[in-house]
Amino acid sequence: MAAAAHGHTPAAWTGVTITFIGFAIAGVAMILPSVLLVWAGLAVVVLGGVVGKAMAMAGMGRQPSEHVMTVEEHQAALAAA
Repeated sequence: MAAAAHGHTPAAWTGVTITFIGFAIAGVAMILPSVLLVWAGLAVVVLGGVVGKAMAMAGMGRQPSEHVMTVEEHQAALAAA
């Protein structure tokens, strides 16, 4: 069950990969004492989130399950019973 909901999608993998690279850049920049590079790394982290969300909105994220009712469907089923 958990395997189906752990973000095994192109949007999730791309967002996490870009974010990881951003944290790596910021981490190296802290060792090199480069404030500008730290901020650049953090900008890449934010970019990873934006890219991941944009890809999910474009249909490359997790698709809704056919086995789950919406609130409206649940209320209609209760009213019909």
